Amino acid sequence: MIDFTSIFTVILVILIVLWILASSIRVVKEYERAIVFRLGRLIGAKGPGLIFRIPIVDSLRVIDLRTVTFDVPRQRIITRDNITIEVDAVAYYRVADPVKAVVTIKDYIMATNLLGQSMLRDLLGQFELDEILARREELGKKLTELLDIATDPWGIKVTSVTIKDIVLPEVMLRAIAKQAEAERERRSRIILAEGELQAAKKMTEAAEMYAETPVALRLRELQTLAEIAREKNLIVVTPTATHGELVALVKATQAKSESQ
Repeated sequence: MIDFTSIFTVILVILIVLWILASSIRVVKEYERAIVFRLGRLIGAKGPGLIFRIPIVDSLRVIDLRTVTFDVPRQRIITRDNITIEVDAVAYYRVADPVKAVVTIKDYIMATNLLGQSMLRDLLGQFELDEILARREELGKKLTELLDIATDPWGIKVTSVTIKDIVLPEVMLRAIAKQAEAERERRSRIILAEGELQAAKKMTEAAEMYAETPVALRLRELQTLAEIAREKNLIVVTPTATHGELVALVKATQAKSESQ
């Protein structure tokens, strides 16, 4: 006669053994670490690979060691020159010491996020608006350094904090636009003045040259007449005396050059 009670007992024992074996084995990935507690006491970090634990007695908490990004929500900040701006940022961090991240703080993710918001407000509030706009990258590096130091006791390594957007009040945007327009106008006036100065210098040099060589002045006059005639499709007739005067001027100029 088949003893169903014995068969049931054997099956139950096999199932319990399989459950114990399944509960005792855990595969930890390369980018993870398993923090093991035995009866509430810290044993340490294990992994990666296959690890064993005692069911019921041991408990695990798996920590991801990969770099994590979080967006710092837009913060309303009053600068040192009493201008209200809105700033948001993005932070990159990773767990450097998984044991500290589990033992020293309850929720390191939320704590790092909240601390980043607070430090962003505190740091930018120490500077004037012009400094914030001009030194955005430098302030991001400073914020990275401060946040990394503050989260080090939690086993967190902050690798980078980047200030993304700085939203200015509408009044300030209009003022900046007016300032930029005034700067462009100032530069255009400077360029125009420099052009006029160069033109005046060239005219002065030409006048001095014409004063020294009247022939050049007379030739220039004839060239101008020729250009006007060509543009207007005219025929310009010069007095015959002009030719004689021009020859005399050339001879006088040559004589002056030879005497020098």
